[in-house]
Amino acid sequence: MSRPLARYIVRQQQEWIARSVEVQEKWRAELVKKAAATQFGKDHFFKDIHSYSDFREAVPVSDYEDLKPYVEKIKSGESDILWPGKPLYFAKTSGTTSGTKYIPISKDSISNHIDSARNAILTYIEETQRSEFLDNKLIFLSGSPILTETGGVLTGRLSGISNHHVPGYLRSNQLPSYDTNCIEDWETKLDKIIDETIDQRMSLISGIPPWVQMYFDRIIERTGKKIKDVFPDFSLFIYGGVNFEPYRAKLFESIGKPIDSIELYPASEGFLAYQDKQNDEGLLLLLDTGIFFEFIPVENYFDENPKRLSIGEVEVGKNYAVIVNNNAGLWGYSLGDTVKFVSTDPYKILVTGRIKHFISAFGEHVIGEEIEKALKYALERHPETEVVELTVAPMVTPAGGGLPYHEWLVEFATKPNDTEQFANDLDRRLTELNIYYKDLITGSILRRLELTPLRKNSFIDYMRANGKLGGQNKVPRLSNDRKIADELARLNGN
Repeated sequence: MSRPLARYIVRQQQEWIARSVEVQEKWRAELVKKAAATQFGKDHFFKDIHSYSDFREAVPVSDYEDLKPYVEKIKSGESDILWPGKPLYFAKTSGTTSGTKYIPISKDSISNHIDSARNAILTYIEETQRSEFLDNKLIFLSGSPILTETGGVLTGRLSGISNHHVPGYLRSNQLPSYDTNCIEDWETKLDKIIDETIDQRMSLISGIPPWVQMYFDRIIERTGKKIKDVFPDFSLFIYGGVNFEPYRAKLFESIGKPIDSIELYPASEGFLAYQDKQNDEGLLLLLDTGIFFEFIPVENYFDENPKRLSIGEVEVGKNYAVIVNNNAGLWGYSLGDTVKFVSTDPYKILVTGRIKHFISAFGEHVIGEEIEKALKYALERHPETEVVELTVAPMVTPAGGGLPYHEWLVEFATKPNDTEQFANDLDRRLTELNIYYKDLITGSILRRLELTPLRKNSFIDYMRANGKLGGQNKVPRLSNDRKIADELARLNGN
């Protein structure tokens, strides 16, 4: 049953890929037309928009704070504010500056979230001609599916909302149970998930890598076996939300055998992309699911009037901030993510970081992608090393005096044999990747980075202390301040 559907979905995919620019312009016009009579459409003169140039003039780049007055109207029960009618759901997320965010998901946009996840699996089936994993048990590690109401709109975490829309052909094999998924405390929930899954024929596991690793660690502690021996049918790992590379070695060491994986790029604001080829690291940008995309070159993002590009104007190899306009009523909405195109035929991306997650305390503007590449370089040269998690922050005024530096706070599963050389390799690669950082080092403005090893479970304890353990939460890889670094240091008794 799944293979004919997979063939059909991939054929549809090829059709819109061949018309990518045209398809995006169709969505821009359709979204504007449908929302013209909404409060936002009236405020921004949607009836006078006839081209992308008009659209850029009328619709400003926004973040949640800019759209919040409209969201508050919806929360108070009003209709036709950002999109016709009322949202089907609010996806509740934690904002770094806005507190709790309520992202609308409409009757029109829910298919973007649900069908895209389904299509990622079907695309894999069509490529590999493997579908037998659907006959066994499947784990989706997600947030609680319990929904509340906000202004008459069902409200919950995106993963919990998605849980209500798992297709029937998967639901019969889905684990954990609904009752277990409803447990809020992550560690209690994790133990219960293991109780329910450890004796099952598990073939697919899906979740954010650090939380899947916790699941694996607990199983190994309980059984003394590798995951392949606990779940001999385990053949497909589906993940998203973070860069997989820092977790890859430890995850596969825990599994004990190579298996296929599919990377997803889901967000509360929309399901943006997925990996459609096993041997291609690029993620296929989903251009025909109700989202009109715009891109701002990273170097222009903080300009007063930043340059905005449509899909036909992007270039391979450049970093862009992602802007979405969708059929739930997000307009000119900056996701905060940065991506780099690795192909324009079809349009494929890599997620390179967060526009607000960078270090530029001295003008170096080090971004997440550079941190990831430096780490990969060092790990290749120290194959005995396993990293659980890390974050990087500037040390502007060292306690003992001397030049400032970047501090890498790293929790190792296995430390490098030569920690000093590991730090040297990180620094060497970073100077190669970032000319500004190199100039600051050679100009004696900064000194070489400092590596601070952290005790076991430091990041878990940090997340627990901040009420963010489990679910879809993750620690930023780098920050322009020391808020996270100082709390980690405190948890380590420093």
